[in-house]
Amino acid sequence: MRQVRYRVAASLDGYIAGVKGEVDWIVSDRSVAWGEVYAGFDTVLLGRRTYELTRQPGAPPWPLGWRVYVFSRTLSSGERHGATFVATDAAARVRALRAEDGRDIWLFGGGALAGSLLAAGLVDVVEVTIVPVLLGAGIPLLAAGALRTSLRFTGSQAYPSGIITLRYEVHHAAA
Repeated sequence: MRQVRYRVAASLDGYIAGVKGEVDWIVSDRSVAWGEVYAGFDTVLLGRRTYELTRQPGAPPWPLGWRVYVFSRTLSSGERHGATFVATDAAARVRALRAEDGRDIWLFGGGALAGSLLAAGLVDVVEVTIVPVLLGAGIPLLAAGALRTSLRFTGSQAYPSGIITLRYEVHHAAA
């Protein structure tokens, strides 16, 4: 079964975007091997607001061949702009994706989608790249009301720019 990995950048105080959705505070580090990162995935999951950020001018495209799923309660389901929009039952869609053959699934954001998929037991790994900045406010790593989730530390990577990636496996309670 494919894993769902919540892989996201966050400020040191736990925000994945600023108050207005800005991400200009996320620093780039030349030593990050993006080709290796991308090689582990073939599918990406996005909430509507995160999807809109990825459609801004200057945002890099997703790698060729990747399947892009956008989960939104306000946009209708269907195929458009190279993405599949899902308006209802995100958990069922993600369960089906996990059961398919392929590489891992990148849960790119946002915090509300991550919280709902964690609550459904559908996130296997949480990888947070901490950016050395304090925002003071913004869009949190998990939306308010997310369930407590136990994690097991599995590794970290520090980069010359001061960013640090922390990796945790999600502890799933026995059914």
